[in-house]
Amino acid sequence: MAGRVAGKAALITGAARGQGRAHAVALAREGADIIAVDIAAPLPGVPYPPSTPEDLEETARLVKEAGRQVVPVTGDIRDADALRAEVDRGVAELGRLDVVVANAGICNPMRWDQISVQAFRDMIETNVFGTWNTVMAGAPHIVAGGRGGSIILISSLAGLKTVPFMVHYTTSKHAVTGMARAFAAELGQHGIRVNSVHPGNVNTPMGSEFVRAPLDAAAQANPVLRGMSTAFLPQRSAEPEEIADAIVYLASDESRYITGAALPIDGGIAQF
Repeated sequence: MAGRVAGKAALITGAARGQGRAHAVALAREGADIIAVDIAAPLPGVPYPPSTPEDLEETARLVKEAGRQVVPVTGDIRDADALRAEVDRGVAELGRLDVVVANAGICNPMRWDQISVQAFRDMIETNVFGTWNTVMAGAPHIVAGGRGGSIILISSLAGLKTVPFMVHYTTSKHAVTGMARAFAAELGQHGIRVNSVHPGNVNTPMGSEFVRAPLDAAAQANPVLRGMSTAFLPQRSAEPEEIADAIVYLASDESRYITGAALPIDGGIAQF
């Protein structure tokens, strides 16, 4: 079914590559204009290479190739004032906002006793405050539009169950899960649905060997915990486009009576 979000506009963070790019392209192909936000610069304490301005340019090119408008924004979701100003500019250019996909986040596996105060703070500031800032920048525009809308917070398998060797990440993603439910309660009166999505491992730079290697190293200290990530389906990394399929569904009117839900996309790991 084409045109599932035709005429809508979506704000997506972490849009330069990986899941964020997949969400932007999928929504554009279904008719949405895009505000694509990414820091496109080094991130604090992560083991994988950062996104680049060229990555963000490529996302913009792909959105345009799909026939939609795009406002690319190089910005840091941790900076609430700057993010709000850029979102205001993007909405003014596109004329509306209907969908927010708070996708940007970081991951850095390590044992509990190796997590520094700064590493914990960086995780919370990016994954929790950054997600909060994104909703606070976008939601007022959806409310002002008076048409309702959809806000989608990208949490994680680690927002539904314990994922060993990443206490700070698990803490942050549980916070995002609760944030989605809390926003769903208060924004429902405006016809705005708020849901969280919970991918397992995804074939992106964040899900690459740069992350798997330190995770495997940490697991040497307590190998019995490896069994906590058992899937029902044949275990593999999801492709970003598989997560984007769910984003399109939650952004579209097909999910018009779904809110406060936590959708796992992990092959069943969260159920084990």
